[in-house]
Amino acid sequence: MKSSKIFYSIFFFLLYSQLIYSQQTQSVADQKDAAAIRYVLATQNKAWNEGNTAAFMEGYWKSDSLMFIGKSGITYGWQNTLNNYKKNYPDTASMGKLIFNILEVKKLSNLFYHVVGKWYLQRSIGDISGHFTLLFQKIKGVWVIIKDHSS
Repeated sequence: MKSSKIFYSIFFFLLYSQLIYSQQTQSVADQKDAAAIRYVLATQNKAWNEGNTAAFMEGYWKSDSLMFIGKSGITYGWQNTLNNYKKNYPDTASMGKLIFNILEVKKLSNLFYHVVGKWYLQRSIGDISGHFTLLFQKIKGVWVIIKDHSS
């Protein structure tokens, strides 16, 4: 009787230890994913401030299924989104200096993250700002924006 109590005590201790270890490992993986997503946004911010819309678009999924929702409605596709950026921001004066304020980076699953933030363009022709909601997906080991709702 005493040996079975010891067995169960050891069994539950090992099970509990494994659970704690799994949560800590998952937490480190989540932190790495969130940092990778923040890096994508920082890289986009830098590219925009250099006037490089093509480099800015590297953070987006290169697919016809990319969805961008803005004040003009829904745009599908990476190339169409790039074309809209070039049309709406044809020069560095209209692009200004971009500042992101990330409010939330939330894990939805191992393949999806939801990001909410504010954007601000400081421009000589007049400042503008708004909010954004992004859906990131890990595709072929890389985090990319697959849906962007900016207002």
